Amino acid sequence: MSDTNTDLNVLLDINERGVATVTINRPEKHNAFDDTVIADLTRAFTEVANNPKARVLILASNGKSFSAGADLGWMKRMASYSYEENLTDAEALAEMLRVLNFMPIPTIAKVQGAAFGGAVGLVACCDMAIASNRASFSLSEVKLGLIPATISPYVIDAIGARASRRLFQTAERFSAELAQQLNLVSDIVEPEQLDAQVEVMVTALLANGPSAMAQAKQLVFDVQGQAITPELIHETSKRIAAIRVSEEGQEGLGAFFDKRPARWVAQINTATKDA
Repeated sequence: MSDTNTDLNVLLDINERGVATVTINRPEKHNAFDDTVIADLTRAFTEVANNPKARVLILASNGKSFSAGADLGWMKRMASYSYEENLTDAEALAEMLRVLNFMPIPTIAKVQGAAFGGAVGLVACCDMAIASNRASFSLSEVKLGLIPATISPYVIDAIGARASRRLFQTAERFSAELAQQLNLVSDIVEPEQLDAQVEVMVTALLANGPSAMAQAKQLVFDVQGQAITPELIHETSKRIAAIRVSEEGQEGLGAFFDKRPARWVAQINTATKDA
């Protein structure tokens, strides 16, 4: 399935391998987002999350910039909103970020250029980010007398409190190299290698059990920050025992010992050949 209307602010494509690509399509605005784009992204992410054929999500954008963050026209409108209107507006952005962060399939941010303000939140909500060495980042909200509130849970989780205390307050522009050191970015490549490196990651993910990846991702959410108690040890033991006897676990183990591709790999190979 594919959105072929290039006039849309957000494009969605799901190919025969189950790779979903959500693309912000406002290059003339440096892919800045407003309330309409936020609603479109929320719908696209929700559609992918509810599609059983979707195996991996790539978040991308068209043009030079990944995203300049909030659209200037939208910010101008927000300046005249009441507190209640601003709260409704902020909660819509927060919901979009939540849906992306808790996507049940692996998510990859493909960052070709500048990612400012709320766009850093989009990157932080993805499981991994691959960036061009020309990409740059800034948590720029305080320059406008604002704060990066709705994105803060995800950014702090990604880069830590110490780095957040600095970058939230300085609003400085930082490089892809520093973003990688802070764990915001997974890999850095030359611009012309960006597509190929994303494909390397996609291929690696598609070789893994779909249910196992979903459960592994949820495991991080559930275990992170927990004290290592007898209850937690018992819970994690229950989870590995359950997946070992599951249909997917049995198939994966059987394929390994039989030295053959697992069913999910064979299905993708067949779909690719038929396309």
